[in-house]
Amino acid sequence: DDARRILAQSPGIKLLDDTAISLYPQPWSAAGTDEVFVGRVRRDVSHSNGLVMWVVADNLRKGAALNTVQIAEEMIKREWLHPGGKQ
Repeated sequence: DDARRILAQSPGIKLLDDTAISLYPQPWSAAGTDEVFVGRVRRDVSHSNGLVMWVVADNLRKGAALNTVQIAEEMIKREWLHPGGKQ
């Protein structure tokens, strides 16, 4: 629930995550937009601190390298990721 709340409040992210009504991101929904669509957010059963999600974006508008940098910067800001791997 915390992850969903944080994602929903994050700029550039559109959370579509309601499996009860089959609401989750589809590639066609991201076409022509700068937003990153996220859904199917759940715990990763293979990692105790892991999170799994389905992410869709228009790679022509939201470059993969830029997106990776933005995500890493946000994770460092929120102290989810520690530079140098130290925790």
